[in-house]
Amino acid sequence: MFGLIPKEERFFKLYKEMTANIIEGAVLLKDMLDNFADPQESQRRIKEVEHRGDAITHSIIQRLNKTFITPMDREDIYALAAKLDDILDLIDASAQRFIMYNVECATPEAKTLAFLILQGCQSVDKAVDKLSNKSNEQIYEHCVEINAIENEADRVSREAIGRLFDEEKNPIELLKWKEIYETLETATDKCEEVANILESVMVKNA
Repeated sequence: MFGLIPKEERFFKLYKEMTANIIEGAVLLKDMLDNFADPQESQRRIKEVEHRGDAITHSIIQRLNKTFITPMDREDIYALAAKLDDILDLIDASAQRFIMYNVECATPEAKTLAFLILQGCQSVDKAVDKLSNKSNEQIYEHCVEINAIENEADRVSREAIGRLFDEEKNPIELLKWKEIYETLETATDKCEEVANILESVMVKNA
């Protein structure tokens, strides 16, 4: 019976592996857009990181199914794993679009969005790191950071798309870049969704 009672660090260790993996993907995306030396290779490496993230998510779900007593509500454990996985999916989707649409170089706005994605992922990592210590105040501070980053990414994306409609005469280029900007911005939305789950967990365990 006692073997079924988990040590809390098992879940938290997997979450930390997941956020470290997400940061790796975000760093690769930022480097891809900053340099654009070999975007195909960058996208391939991001895909490898995304596959690794899927494996970690699967490990969390497997452990959840086998665990009798959990450190948080079961639905929160699952939701947090799923939302963390979504961040990496959007990083991968962003990289894919640069390859699919044969983009020759990244715009300054795209580079800024990649930088904001990395910032958001780093803040997510810091917030998740505090879960095991139940440091609610510090988690809340990082959630505020994540929300601010998402707001800034939304502003950058909105202004970039507005400029497209003002200046881009080629409708195909317009549609291509609009989708790229929206996909990049959605990655920061997913960081905010993680923050929302963490805030909910804090309320439940206050």
